[in-house]
Amino acid sequence: MVTFSHIYRGAEIIAATELFEHFHNPYILQRYDSNFLQFKRMPELSEFTGAYEYLHNFHFERGLHHVKFCFPQNEKPGEELCQFFKQFEMSTGSLELYQIQPEQFPEAVPHNDIQVETVNSLNFPVFSDLHYHQDLEFGAAFAKQKVEFNKKLFRDPDIEMVLAYYKGIPAGSVTAIRKKGIVEIDHLVVEDHLQRKGIGTRLQQHVMKQFPDSTIILVADGNDSVRDMYRKQNYQFKGFQVEAQKID
Repeated sequence: MVTFSHIYRGAEIIAATELFEHFHNPYILQRYDSNFLQFKRMPELSEFTGAYEYLHNFHFERGLHHVKFCFPQNEKPGEELCQFFKQFEMSTGSLELYQIQPEQFPEAVPHNDIQVETVNSLNFPVFSDLHYHQDLEFGAAFAKQKVEFNKKLFRDPDIEMVLAYYKGIPAGSVTAIRKKGIVEIDHLVVEDHLQRKGIGTRLQQHVMKQFPDSTIILVADGNDSVRDMYRKQNYQFKGFQVEAQKID
């Protein structure tokens, strides 16, 4: 069964208790998805406040300005926790997990203006530059750390990066992460001014053809309209996960 535990975190578990696992990556501190607590079960309010203090102190000592918590799959925090989130001005949201078998993905006809290729040592600088300019939205410090993060991913034999061009111009990319018969589609992005041209579809199709015998999974923002596209492409909803975070 596919669960959120199959999602690539880009971090190590540096501490674990009966209540939570602590994910941390000291090399990309600005990436919230790599520095957070994952609860194994839904905490009581007193347990959550203790976990909050623990993570806040840990991050403060290392110059981080956020705390992030992920709750158990398919469980929603109760009223007490929600009141705490509101009182301390924590933002909340949810992620949705989707799964598909490659043969279920709708076939896209070839498009002369769109070329898709696997990233190699020659075109990696193009991939990296595309990400850098997209990541500047989240600050220069994050964008710089992400450059080194992507270099590490590129060297990983279980990770394949894919780049798309539109009329010869870098237009989008996706990262495919292999793990025991499962391939995760991660960071599927298309330049804003080139969306709705079928670029994202062809990036996904490239992954489907590269890994025809694997189960393909991805995560979508529960409040993002892109999840409707995934459903139309025959992805199956497998569950949700609530998140809460605060940025100082």
